[in-house]
Amino acid sequence: MTVLRWLIAPLLLALCLTGAACRQAGPVSEPDEGERASQPSPAAGSSARVEVPKVEREGVWQPTADGTQIPLWPETVPLAKPDSGDHPETTGNGSPLVGGRKWHWATYITRPTMTIYRPKGRNTGAAMLVLPGGGFHAVAMDLEGTEICDWVVRQGMTCVVLKYRTPQVWPRENGRQRRPDVLLGLEDAQRAMGLLREQAGTYGIDPHKIGVIGFSAGAYLVTNMSNTGARTYPLTDAADRQSPRPDFAIVAYTARVLDTSKGRNELELAPWVNISPNAPPTLIIHAMNDPVDDIRQPMAYALALNDAGVPVDMRLYAKGGHAFGMRPTADPITREWPGQVEQWLRSLGIL
Repeated sequence: MTVLRWLIAPLLLALCLTGAACRQAGPVSEPDEGERASQPSPAAGSSARVEVPKVEREGVWQPTADGTQIPLWPETVPLAKPDSGDHPETTGNGSPLVGGRKWHWATYITRPTMTIYRPKGRNTGAAMLVLPGGGFHAVAMDLEGTEICDWVVRQGMTCVVLKYRTPQVWPRENGRQRRPDVLLGLEDAQRAMGLLREQAGTYGIDPHKIGVIGFSAGAYLVTNMSNTGARTYPLTDAADRQSPRPDFAIVAYTARVLDTSKGRNELELAPWVNISPNAPPTLIIHAMNDPVDDIRQPMAYALALNDAGVPVDMRLYAKGGHAFGMRPTADPITREWPGQVEQWLRSLGIL
């Protein structure tokens, strides 16, 4: 365990400063309006990323009052632990600011949950499972989670934010990154999809209109869910007999699908990526200047889906960078992509 923590600590340094900058606290919830208003902000409409101090707190992430958080698995089910073992769950803020505001994450997650937000106004019967990013080191709970749900529920859809097990380091072999043999986040995402379908009547959901949206690491999980028809873990109950495949998929600034050992003009998929002709209709959103996930990543995935006969749409913008969520900045992608999603969902008959 000591060795694992030595491995994890440097990876989380980008998310949280240790030592004097960190403090202990109880359960941590979403920031309130007062906290948002007090945060430093760049000029209105600016896409500048301003660095801020990072603070880590020991405590379990809690949703806002309009969200209902439920455990994914019965307590009696033994779950594989993340690389941090039994380390208590921790939350904190990331840096730099996005859209002039802090964003918040959770990590050391051993008991994953899903938080359900009911639709505002008319209920279309559709649902969206949201998989935040965080590099498999943490889960960006507001920027790529609850804030996405704020928009989703206004479209008349049920929204569900997944807090999946992290951290999980991707090993390296011969100097190259490799997918873990067991991907904990995928297990949790498949479990959540099964629960939503099994309990669709309770939540007022059409079990054939449940889709998924993912960001960065979460987007990689979406590519896995889309192309995997079988459970990646032993069946637990009736929920695990439901299909784990989404009915539609949205992939925002994905990575880990391209074989980066090839030349820059090659668009071959990584050895661990499989494409199924049964994958659902897919919408891909990406900025050409993304400094983290090269534009060739989604291009390779889109071409592979198209070759398999899967309907795939792409919305590419020149600027936007990475991890912008739904926070508007001067970059058009940050203000326009939600409308692109709405239009696409209507074309599918989801809305």
